[in-house]
Amino acid sequence: MADRLALVDEEAAAYYAGRPGVTIRRWAHEGRIRRYGSGRGKVRYNVFELNRADRNEDTGELIASGEVPPMPAGAKAA
Repeated sequence: MADRLALVDEEAAAYYAGRPGVTIRRWAHEGRIRRYGSGRGKVRYNVFELNRADRNEDTGELIASGEVPPMPAGAKAA
């Protein structure tokens, strides 16, 4: 996991990774990334645990989504 901490909401995490919010939540459930806080609208994610999406510098259009974070050690794949 990341040594640095920069917490963002689900929408910002999804934009940064180029993935839908449901994917960010699933990754947290699987243990790929850590969830900070609880409750609707209060959960935050550490942006340093996510891989940045490739976006067009001028338009912000998604070119390629960020890589999927690895499964935690000892976890079984579904």
